[in-house]
Amino acid sequence: MNKLVATTLESRVHVFDLRTFHPEHGYASLVETGQKSTIWGVRHLPQNRDLMATLGGNGAVNLYKYNYPPQRSIDDGNGKAKGVAGTLELLNSVELGQQPISSFDWHADKIGLSVLSALDQ
Repeated sequence: MNKLVATTLESRVHVFDLRTFHPEHGYASLVETGQKSTIWGVRHLPQNRDLMATLGGNGAVNLYKYNYPPQRSIDDGNGKAKGVAGTLELLNSVELGQQPISSFDWHADKIGLSVLSALDQ
């Protein structure tokens, strides 16, 4: 719950935990290096928002699971709550082609069923 995920040109996945905001440090976040190319997007599984697929510019799709930390926030010593980021676990990676995956969507009713499209030369 309360996650924001951003993907970048530098092959990184940024996950922000928006549950706790600290006035000096902001939201808790983690950075994971994904594919070996630009990551074009990310899509969460509708039935379980802790599972997400990233779309690689190298034609690969990575499936990740976000694992919550045992404690979502800690005291910073000044009486303010500071968020604690969880971890990303790579569940599977598959290279489907050599061109970028441009779109991806999960089926709303059937868990794990998806469709995607990729560019062609």
